[in-house]
Amino acid sequence: MEKGLTGKQVVICGSRKIEEISTLIEKQGGVPLVRPLQGTVFLAEKEVEPDIREFVENGADWVIFTTGIGFETLVELAAKLGLQDSFLKIIREAKIASRGYKTLSALKKYELKPLLVDVDGTTKGLALALENVDFSGTRVMVQLHGETAPELTKFLEERGATVKKILPYQHIAPDNETVERLIHELQFGKCDAVCFTTATQVHSLFEYARENNIYPEIMAAFKEKVVAVAVGKVTEAAIKEEGIERVVVPENERMGAMVIELAKYYLS
Repeated sequence: MEKGLTGKQVVICGSRKIEEISTLIEKQGGVPLVRPLQGTVFLAEKEVEPDIREFVENGADWVIFTTGIGFETLVELAAKLGLQDSFLKIIREAKIASRGYKTLSALKKYELKPLLVDVDGTTKGLALALENVDFSGTRVMVQLHGETAPELTKFLEERGATVKKILPYQHIAPDNETVERLIHELQFGKCDAVCFTTATQVHSLFEYARENNIYPEIMAAFKEKVVAVAVGKVTEAAIKEEGIERVVVPENERMGAMVIELAKYYLS
């Protein structure tokens, strides 16, 4: 029986379950290339304390939560500062928007009901849900996770909002050596597919390409030969935001399903 990944060099950009995914790629006849682009995310407790104090003091018209863990961490940090009740009171007085089902269930624990939620679990879906809101002269607090979400910020600012971002978790980019190696492989046709398991990995690659003036070459590689693969909708949205239309994505948002979907793609 023909295997879908026979002779294919498949890049893994994640840093979790590497062995498992590598084995699956090999079983499908492919050669796994491990190029972790995730970097690390750390709890920025000291950095975020002044932001919490400022939020409690000044409030906001809208609060937007993008991750459940981020919201719960902010509540915990506010509690450490003796400000939990005030923090939650300010949120209750504001209009709430949220992204993702985990965020929704975290908010429910504190009996917080969002006015608007995303349409599909993505930041783009959240922007769609907020499209008809008049943000003129409003103050918006946005909780982010690891990254600064420039697209969402731009969307809000263009509609007249003053945006205050709170990042309880912050992101340290992956080491340059790994990114450079993958860039080289993309430029010289040494890989056939790149598997992204988070939006962070997508941003790491393309930001590096922009900063080093090789963005057009990397885009050309994906348009001509290299297949972009996403584990799920959020990662797919990040790839498409870069202008890459061909994205292989499984219906079941799991890493194993992603590899099988890629194998099916090559067999079709």
